[in-house]
Amino acid sequence: MEKKRLTVKRMTELALLAALSLIIFVIEMQLPTLAPIPGMKLGLANIITVYAVYRFSAGEVSLMLLTRILLSAMFTGNVTALIYSIAGGALCLCGMLLLRNIIPLKFIPLCSVFGAVFHNVGQVAAAIFVMGTMTVIAYLPFLLASGCIAGAFTGVCAGLVLRRLEKK
Repeated sequence: MEKKRLTVKRMTELALLAALSLIIFVIEMQLPTLAPIPGMKLGLANIITVYAVYRFSAGEVSLMLLTRILLSAMFTGNVTALIYSIAGGALCLCGMLLLRNIIPLKFIPLCSVFGAVFHNVGQVAAAIFVMGTMTVIAYLPFLLASGCIAGAFTGVCAGLVLRRLEKK
């Protein structure tokens, strides 16, 4: 990935991506929950994050993701969810940023699956810290299974977007 300066155009692109991921997040919040397990959701806003990981620098993606997480917490009014989102998002982003150097674009769903696993581990670690108990680790197998499926889906979607934009 080539290094690019943060120009007004790139900053605008990042702002639009943050807004788009926030819109997707708000729409997803209106959908019924898939299972009675806390934290289990599709994570459709992560399509934008996975796309951005392969398109922007680490600092740029981090800024975009942090913007989306903070604005999401403001819209939902759930401060506790902010802790889980930051923990999961940070671990996910770190993992995917490392993996993008190893996993080529054509295998982007694989990178996204790993990102989902990192996200779930980060969320459960935050829950253990917040709740002060290890019992929440019982949710991890269910979160990992659903996260792998959702991660594969978001990775396929991000790959389609990247390939489509490369043709232009």
